[in-house]
Amino acid sequence: MKTPSRSRSGRAHALVARLVVGLLAATTAVTVAASPAQAADESISVNFSTTTGTPTYRAAGWIYGMTENASGPPDHFYRDVNFRYMRAGGAQLPGSGWVGGNYDRRWNATVAQARRTVALGGQFILLPHDLWGADGAGISRFPGDNGNWTDYDNFLTRVINDVRASGLSVQWDIWNEPNITIFWNRPISQYLELWRRTYQRLRTEFPNQLIVGPSCACVPSTNHAFWNQYLDFVRSTNTVPDIISWHSLPGDPVANVAAANATLDPRGIPHPRPYQINEYGASNEQNPADGAWYIARLERAGADGLRANWASAGNLHNDLGNLLTRNSAGQHQPKGEWWAYRYYASQTGQNVSVTGSQSYDAYATKASGVAKVLVGGGRTTGNLSVNLQRLDTTSGVVQNNQVRVLTQRIPYNNGGAVQGPVTVSNSVVNLSNNNAAVNLGYGNQNDTYTVTLLPPSDGGFQSVAVAQHSQQCLDNTGLSTADGNVQQQFYCEGGAQQLWNFQPVAGVANTYTVVNQQSGKCLDVSGGSTANSAAVDQRTCQDVPYQQFTLRKVTYSGNDSHDYQLVARHSGKCVDVNGVSTAARATVLQWPCNPVGQGSPLNQTWRIWGR
Repeated sequence: MKTPSRSRSGRAHALVARLVVGLLAATTAVTVAASPAQAADESISVNFSTTTGTPTYRAAGWIYGMTENASGPPDHFYRDVNFRYMRAGGAQLPGSGWVGGNYDRRWNATVAQARRTVALGGQFILLPHDLWGADGAGISRFPGDNGNWTDYDNFLTRVINDVRASGLSVQWDIWNEPNITIFWNRPISQYLELWRRTYQRLRTEFPNQLIVGPSCACVPSTNHAFWNQYLDFVRSTNTVPDIISWHSLPGDPVANVAAANATLDPRGIPHPRPYQINEYGASNEQNPADGAWYIARLERAGADGLRANWASAGNLHNDLGNLLTRNSAGQHQPKGEWWAYRYYASQTGQNVSVTGSQSYDAYATKASGVAKVLVGGGRTTGNLSVNLQRLDTTSGVVQNNQVRVLTQRIPYNNGGAVQGPVTVSNSVVNLSNNNAAVNLGYGNQNDTYTVTLLPPSDGGFQSVAVAQHSQQCLDNTGLSTADGNVQQQFYCEGGAQQLWNFQPVAGVANTYTVVNQQSGKCLDVSGGSTANSAAVDQRTCQDVPYQQFTLRKVTYSGNDSHDYQLVARHSGKCVDVNGVSTAARATVLQWPCNPVGQGSPLNQTWRIWGR
């Protein structure tokens, strides 16, 4: 948690130089967007023949972002991004914690959030300074004032007893940003004594729970006074944390880790040991491009990351650390950066080698039948070439010296809700010497791209379908898996029940079976009816015309190129929102197709972003 007064300089993407493996020899390139270069054009390379381990999703953590009672946001927003860490302790809740006489409220929130974190498969990092009340507001006393540690010892006893009673295993992040006065308004010597006392007590009480520190508002450096004084102290008192942590706001995790190693080595502090950059991403770096860049750099550095949270008041304990927004009905909806983390979570198999450029980096993986590249940047616009090397070392992706290249743009949308990634190119390319290239036009420095490589025979795609009259998504009602479940429209929120896999029908142009990602069932006209108002439901997939839908292009002045009618093959009628309703949960049915043109009803027009 930060305050608006923190200085936020621009990040210089000074990347560590790395060997470029091989030379691009491809003569075929896919250009997915046109953009006039406003800076020097750049290139990155992905070499699929060099693997670097398996995905650990080390960047998928954040601080706060869960409601006080831990009831929101909904589970899928966490599970869909392979949530790993949450760091919290009740900051900003009224009463100033222990020193303000309202410890119980902060603890109750903390334990509720910790329990839900564990239930979601994550690790909880406890912030005792929040429970004390040192979370950015002026407080009456700090631990050890006037040499008196009695109050703090009593506080620590209470926290230890509460953690033990909860049955939870947590990481102990002893004190947040002790090198700046907003969180530690006392001499450093007093903080170091707090560290020693707390460390020794925790090691006795919980020998198997990990201790994190110093979580400073700094990055490792051989000449940073606080950093070096802290390392000297913990080395001399045998209180070296299990996990060494700092904040990168802004910064480069790769350079940070190299500097941390350089400061630990002379002191004889063993490494590699876990590093935790438990706040990354300054407020002006919270967008798809910078978020993906940090993902790539954290993976390259081998450091765990927790995304910073710059919210205040009621928003700190909500909105997944600014990855989500809320509409007028209070429903959570994903921002563009959440979609970047969702793509990251879908990357499985093996990590492969990436050589970055001055402004761009990427995280790339390969698995059976698919290879994926999440591109991060940029703080610049211009053209980026992604050189794909040694595609012959992928599994099942290349067929007859060809590969399908699906490129999607993840929009920033000025920080607003984003309905889904936008397909900008889906084409089959010929390889040259097992290589290919994708040229990306960065017209907006906050947007980013994904590149997915598939077998050329795979002509399907995944997408949401957004009703243009209501801006709500085609949704599998109630997440049911039952046959006959009538479909509806609902606020677009990125869950699997709103993602549809469009699978081509052999020999029929622009016609697809449409399979719900969550249920695995097919979009279906109930009973194969040809009648007006027949329900559109889901059923077990069969090769029948009433489960096949033709995408009919909607074209009129000013509409989007991703707009289509969904026409049932057996009846020639359109998938339609009943009564042109704009209400959430309005049902979906078939109805005679409206003429496509300016001013025609839009309850039959679906924006298929993945097409």
